[in-house]
Amino acid sequence: MNNNAAVTWNGYLRPDGRKGVRNIVLVIYTVQCASHVAHGIAKDQEDVHVIGFPGCYDNEYAVRLMLALARHPNVGAVLSVGLGCEYTQPEKIAQVVRESGRPAEWFYIQDAGGTRAGIEKGVRLVTQLRQEIRRMAKRAPMTLADLCIGCECGGSDGTSGLAGNPVVGRFFDRLVDAGGQAIFEEIVEMIGLKDIILSRAADDQARLQLDAAYEKAVRYCQSVRQYSVSPGNFAGGLTTIEEKSMGAFAKSGSRGIQGVIKVAQTPPRAGLWLMDSVPDPHFMGFGYTNPNDTEGIMDLISAGCQMVLFVTGRGSVIGSPIAPLIKITGNSQTFKRMTEDIDFDAGAVLDGRMKMDQAAAALEELVVDVARGKLTKPEALGHREYFVMYKHQDTPPLQIGCRA
Repeated sequence: MNNNAAVTWNGYLRPDGRKGVRNIVLVIYTVQCASHVAHGIAKDQEDVHVIGFPGCYDNEYAVRLMLALARHPNVGAVLSVGLGCEYTQPEKIAQVVRESGRPAEWFYIQDAGGTRAGIEKGVRLVTQLRQEIRRMAKRAPMTLADLCIGCECGGSDGTSGLAGNPVVGRFFDRLVDAGGQAIFEEIVEMIGLKDIILSRAADDQARLQLDAAYEKAVRYCQSVRQYSVSPGNFAGGLTTIEEKSMGAFAKSGSRGIQGVIKVAQTPPRAGLWLMDSVPDPHFMGFGYTNPNDTEGIMDLISAGCQMVLFVTGRGSVIGSPIAPLIKITGNSQTFKRMTEDIDFDAGAVLDGRMKMDQAAAALEELVVDVARGKLTKPEALGHREYFVMYKHQDTPPLQIGCRA
């Protein structure tokens, strides 16, 4: 029985009915040439975050990702900044954001007068947007049932599969039982587990989706001649991809998997979901099975996760924009060595200080505290790393326009 299922706090009610745990202004740049100005606008402003796409060309995947992030429940307003000659139009992004019921502004740096003038203009616009979202903010009670939480793991060692991921899995069970949404990804880190994965399908449709995602992941790993296991994993005590796969899958807990979603798609209902971020077949000739942890975190955030759990046995110093990142380790030595960066020590399960259910309950308490406004350690340190992958998936195209 989850005693915290009825715990409430106040969140930010968005026009689409979702609720956020933060109320930020998001600055989006539409080409690498505008990134310096975008970061200059957000400099030293705690509630202003930055993401962007570096390409000067059309990329449907990246545009879909950015639009999903721009309408994230933690985002109150958006400023879109372009140079002036790239394909993706900041005006179009602002238009889509306004249609979602959020205030949005945009400009071209060329029209604003250059770097210094662009930063000054952006700061003025961000100040106006901040004032507007504070004035129009609608607060509403939230419970665990209103949360969508994702999980990623990186820098895995032997403790990740023994404590870090299993504690998250046990917490995911509690979240699902309370009516919330839980999302896990990294299907390329589940090679060798097909029968186990399919046995967790909630119904026949979910089983078909999981089978297709798994087989595509295998073909993809074969095509790029790379599986998601690294020298750092071996140094941490892992020996095979199957061993790592078992540990990675442990973060999914034990509840039925409702189905498969893709990047920038929100789960259609409550429950546990697998995110498929592997490029589709016609695009398999390029890329890596997992370019970096930050890419996976951004994928999860694009699905609407108000926060993300990140399990690391060997340690990590990354954070994320938009959604707070809670870092968890199953290695108590890593926690002691990197205590300023890691939020939760699941290693207490291994040395007997906690039972698994106690650790899951303690993690749930931390999640609720963060939802109430407590800063995670990455947030407090100012970590807001992001990475937008240039790939393609079979979903309806978005016409965002161009400016030659």
